[in-house]
Amino acid sequence: MNLPTPKLKAILLYFANCTDTKFLGKVKLMKLFYFLDFMHLKTYGTPVTYDTYINMDHGPIPTTIKNLIDDAADDIEHSILADTIYFERPSGTNMFRVMPIRKPTKKDESYLSQNELDIINKICLRFGDKTTKQTEEVSHSEAPWKNTKFLEKIPYTLAADDADSLVTREELELLEQI
Repeated sequence: MNLPTPKLKAILLYFANCTDTKFLGKVKLMKLFYFLDFMHLKTYGTPVTYDTYINMDHGPIPTTIKNLIDDAADDIEHSILADTIYFERPSGTNMFRVMPIRKPTKKDESYLSQNELDIINKICLRFGDKTTKQTEEVSHSEAPWKNTKFLEKIPYTLAADDADSLVTREELELLEQI
């Protein structure tokens, strides 16, 4: 992954502010990143984060982003995300609810292209009020998760196998070589 920290923080702020935080735990957040990368890829031919995705029981997981979020949940004070998000632990659950520290600013917005913002907004509209389970089910219906096995790396090229992909596998393979 070669995502600048300010851009990651901007994405986190948008997701945490534009979705219902009562449903925004770490697992759902990983799905939102999956949809960001793969929806952008299927529309414009490139992912946003370039993170490596792995097939897990609860759907595709971006490995580097997951590690950063897990580190933040374990010790937010020493995390690079301490000025962006914090975590609540609702009693009686295993959930780490992701909460925003602040609203996104014009400076945060400047780290994202208009296409990226459009995809983020589509994701927030589609999944903002959905539970983790509902969001997982959609990720499980997509070719990248369906066409890989548990713990297997998910190639970005599998996005072309989804009916909503505007790019072909050949185009994605060419872009992958660049």
